[in-house]
Amino acid sequence: MEAFIHLEAVAVPLARPNIDTDQIIPGRFLSRPREVDHGQFLFHDARRLPGEDAPNPEFPLNQEAFRSARIVVGGKNFACGSSRESAVWALHDGGFRCAIAPSFGDIFQNNSFKNGLLPVVLPAEAVAALMAQLEATPGASVTVDLPSQTVTFPDGTTHGFEVDPFAKHCLLEGVDELGLTMSFEEDIAAFERRYGRENSR
Repeated sequence: MEAFIHLEAVAVPLARPNIDTDQIIPGRFLSRPREVDHGQFLFHDARRLPGEDAPNPEFPLNQEAFRSARIVVGGKNFACGSSRESAVWALHDGGFRCAIAPSFGDIFQNNSFKNGLLPVVLPAEAVAALMAQLEATPGASVTVDLPSQTVTFPDGTTHGFEVDPFAKHCLLEGVDELGLTMSFEEDIAAFERRYGRENSR
């Protein structure tokens, strides 16, 4: 897992509340293994005109200003709905490393930390101000600094955010829970040898 420390990148605004995981990646794409690039399915239906395979020019991710976006800014209850880890995979594989919203679906938030995507919760008023700035200046950058737990908006204002200390440590180190456990491999092996000796007498 790639470490997350400091990110300065284009942010794309998706202003609607309650964008659920089925919108992020429709259910018919869920059978693909992790090795598949899930970015190709990101907002698959929203990015296309109804009943056609042609791109929807109104959808922000189809607009030139947001093609290099690595931060998504959503409305309240972003990524609610069913507990599909592939919603995080789709965002991550689509180039995103951070999501900012007033609130997230609980399962999505937990899955994000495990897959190198930082979910940042900011007050609704702050998110609304950020949305307005991004809509006024498409392609504007936002800076997210995990060590200091701050987000800097395009207008230069800085906002702090809270993050679970354990999740923060894993993101900074670029390890998931399994990777963190394996970093203690020598200690685990020493314990097993000692345990074996003590219980073979």
